[in-house]
Amino acid sequence: MKKTTKITLIITIFFLIITIVIVGRTLVGNHFKKKFSKRPPPSIIISEVIKNEFSDNIESFGTAIAKKTQTFRVERKNLLSDLDLKDFVEKGDIIVKLKDRNIIAPFDGVLGFRGITEDVLGSENSIILTLDDSSEIYADLKIPENFATVLKKGLKVKAKFSGIKDKIFIGEVEGVASRVNAETRSVLTRVKIDNPNYELIPGSLLEVTLGFNKRNSLSIPDTSIILEGNKAYVYKVSEDNIASRLEIKIGLRDDGNVEVISGLNSGDIIVAEGLKKVRPNSKIKPLSK
Repeated sequence: MKKTTKITLIITIFFLIITIVIVGRTLVGNHFKKKFSKRPPPSIIISEVIKNEFSDNIESFGTAIAKKTQTFRVERKNLLSDLDLKDFVEKGDIIVKLKDRNIIAPFDGVLGFRGITEDVLGSENSIILTLDDSSEIYADLKIPENFATVLKKGLKVKAKFSGIKDKIFIGEVEGVASRVNAETRSVLTRVKIDNPNYELIPGSLLEVTLGFNKRNSLSIPDTSIILEGNKAYVYKVSEDNIASRLEIKIGLRDDGNVEVISGLNSGDIIVAEGLKKVRPNSKIKPLSK
C-alpha cells in the first residue's frame, strides 16, 4: 500500500471517529433533554396582590401611668384584724375596716402596697396602700420636633410591653403640647392606651408607635421579594402559569407585608414562597397558601 493511501485512510478513520462521537453525544443529549423535559413543573405557593393599610410611624418610649391613683395611710394600731387585701375592688367596696372608720374605694381599681419592706411602707406603725384604676393607661412621650406638624389629638397608637410578648395594645393621642421644648428639641405628647384586662402595670416601660399618613396601598408578602442592590423583583404568574421576573418599586414594610408603589396591579398573581425553585419564564404549578 502506498504511503499516500495509508495517510488518506488514517485521516478518513480519524474524521469518522470524530463524526461518530459528535453524533453519539448529540443523540445522548437529546435523549436526556427529552427525558427531563417531561418533569412536572414545581409546586409553588402564590398570592394575590391586594390592598392593605399602611402608615408612616413614629417610635418612642414612655412610662405607664394609671388613669386614677390614690394612696391610703393605715395605722397598724387602728386595724381591727390582720390586713387581708383584695386584689381588685369596685367603687364603694370596703378596702380596710378600722376601729374608728372604714376606708371605702372611691373608684374601681387594683389594690397594693407601696413597697414591700417596713422602711418603704412608711414606718413600723403605719402601712401605705395604693389603689390604681389602670383600665386606661397614659404615657408621656418626647417626640422629635421634626414630627411636630403631624402630631394631633386622636392619632392612633400601638403599644407593646416586654412583659407580655406578641400582644399589641391600642390607643390614641390624648394631647399635644403647644410648644417645642427648647432644651430637648421635642414635643411632649400624651397618649391614652386601652387596658380593659389590667394587663399593663403602672410604672412599666412601654414601646409606643404612632401612625400617621395612613393610606390604602397595594400589598404583597415580604417573602415574595427578591432584592438585588437597590432594586426589588417579584415573579408575576400569567394565566397559563408562566412565572416572569418583574421589577417593582416598594415602600414600607408592616407585619410581614410590603407596600408596592409601582410595577403591579390589584388582582395580579405573584409567587409568594419558594423563589429558589422558580426560573424566569418557566411554568409552575400554583398552590394557594
